[in-house]
Amino acid sequence: MSAEHDAFYNLAERLENTYPEIDSDICAYLRENDSAYAELWREAINLQQAFPIIPQITEGVGAIAMSAEEHAALVRYLMLKHDMENVERRHIYFRGHTDNYAYLKKIGAV
Repeated sequence: MSAEHDAFYNLAERLENTYPEIDSDICAYLRENDSAYAELWREAINLQQAFPIIPQITEGVGAIAMSAEEHAALVRYLMLKHDMENVERRHIYFRGHTDNYAYLKKIGAV
């Protein structure tokens, strides 16, 4: 087999190695091109800035006590992150289809 052939058949390994970059690119693309996603992202960032307890909970360690207002903000933040992840997953799913089709064309399977 040729080196070019091997490179195409090692697609799974190449994608696994570059997935964090692909994921980051998709999030950046969505922030710039999907106004609904961008609004979710902005609201999540604003909540983190308004309620510093949110990053303490999501990134920190140890016990934390919070007020009812902070709890409501955390719940809203988690809902926003869930909605953002759904948009990201949909985009990744469809990108996978387009990348797969391009790959199959490149190797002559389609």
